[in-house]
Amino acid sequence: MLDDLKAIVELETHSYDKALLVKGLRAIRARAVALLGTPDDEVLHEGGQHGDILELTYQGTAPGTVLMLSHYDTVWPAGTLAGWPFAVVEGKATGPGVFDMKTGLVQSVWALRGLRDLGLPHPSVRFLFNGDEEIGSPASRPHIEAAGEDALATLVFEASLDGAVKTSRKGVGLFNVSVTGVEAHAGLDPYAGASAIHALAEIVTTLAGAGSRERGTTVNVGLIGGGTGRNVAAGRATCGVDVRVTDPAEMGRIDDVFADLRASDPRVSVSATGEWNRPPMSPNPGSQRLFKEAQEVAAGFGWLLDEAAVGGASDGNFVSALGRPVLDGMGAVGDGAHARHEHVLIDHIPARTALTIGLLTALAGG
Repeated sequence: MLDDLKAIVELETHSYDKALLVKGLRAIRARAVALLGTPDDEVLHEGGQHGDILELTYQGTAPGTVLMLSHYDTVWPAGTLAGWPFAVVEGKATGPGVFDMKTGLVQSVWALRGLRDLGLPHPSVRFLFNGDEEIGSPASRPHIEAAGEDALATLVFEASLDGAVKTSRKGVGLFNVSVTGVEAHAGLDPYAGASAIHALAEIVTTLAGAGSRERGTTVNVGLIGGGTGRNVAAGRATCGVDVRVTDPAEMGRIDDVFADLRASDPRVSVSATGEWNRPPMSPNPGSQRLFKEAQEVAAGFGWLLDEAAVGGASDGNFVSALGRPVLDGMGAVGDGAHARHEHVLIDHIPARTALTIGLLTALAGG
């Protein structure tokens, strides 16, 4: 498994580098086929400018199908590996994308190999590997939703939270605000101008105030820009906003906040664009039953499996919003997603793989 992990981490797959994504997906397919044989069904969906989506389905020994979701794109651009190579040191494997989420991908494929080697009953397994998760899954979302339509369950191999699986995730909205003012010389004619930057400062305060700790809603203005010079009343200014919600009802409230944005200076115009990239992932009855089954499997191995609610979103959000059973965080134990200290604890890799094996057997009635 570590050999496979090393090979996949050493295939850089930045979300915005189509050539590397194509190369990476071909290598992942080759390793899956070498380990599991030719799939009973295979579909490649073109991702356009984004990473392509590959579905590999292997026939099981029991009725039904389980969808196994893994993304192969990472946030790390080409060249990162040169200064940060894959390594295993003191029980930790490090390298770009090792935690988010190439270890989970490897575990998912090896779980099916384990089921076969042990001769255990299992439903059919449909792997879906997508290369655009880190940028919101714009190309893969419809394929993810279609692939899980007839599934007994969907397992998402994103990293765990200190070993806990993820049963709740926040929904994500991505918005942009543009402000247009009136340019003027800041010294010669200071009152003739209407600064878009000054107006944007008001708007940022309004947006920040729209967050609600009690409702589980956060609003973060993470990007800002504008103006042409320090001695010019700015004619334009913009900001990029990240919104996270736990309660689906909050989506409408936040939409109203953006629709009602105004500047105190009537000469300034404000416009907002954007969308809800992912709905919240809230535990539905099917997901709750799935977690209980996973807990029982873990208990049979002698350890307690916890659940966690997190602020980050994943492709599991799409599945959950359709009312289907999904269990997220089936992947690695480690830390450092999107950071230079990204790593996985290799001693946990066999146990996490065994958890998947046991859960698939349980779903087959074994």
